[in-house]
Amino acid sequence: MRIWSLHPEYLDRQGLVACWRETLLAQAVLAGRTRGYTSHPQLERFRDAPEPLSAVGAYLNGIAAEADARGYRFDRTRIDHGEAEGVGSLTVTTGQISLEWAHLSAKLLVRDPERLARWPHVTLPKPHPLFRVVDGPIASWERARAVG
Repeated sequence: MRIWSLHPEYLDRQGLVACWRETLLAQAVLAGRTRGYTSHPQLERFRDAPEPLSAVGAYLNGIAAEADARGYRFDRTRIDHGEAEGVGSLTVTTGQISLEWAHLSAKLLVRDPERLARWPHVTLPKPHPLFRVVDGPIASWERARAVG
């Protein structure tokens, strides 16, 4: 499961669709509708939010907005808390977002080099609209290893 902290504009088609599906799974876990993935480390940041399902809803809205901008049709009725406005923001550290950028860049280099070429000078990418960036190391829940 990879729920990106990066702005969804950076994701290629496969990444955007996978993020949507994986976040719908995360929503199901947090809502108690599935037994699998209940201990997945990526869920920690949503569980720590004051209203976890609203935070996931806000995250899914950000993914759906990017899908809309690309002309894709993601089914927003699948978002439990689709009205999740005013949720506030969650934090993501500079270390985490840098690691994710390196991870995504390696994937895009293989899958969609033209997409990667749109951001030649990005070192610290924009976060998903739910997140605000703060200084800090890679998140404690991160299991991916640094690239390079």
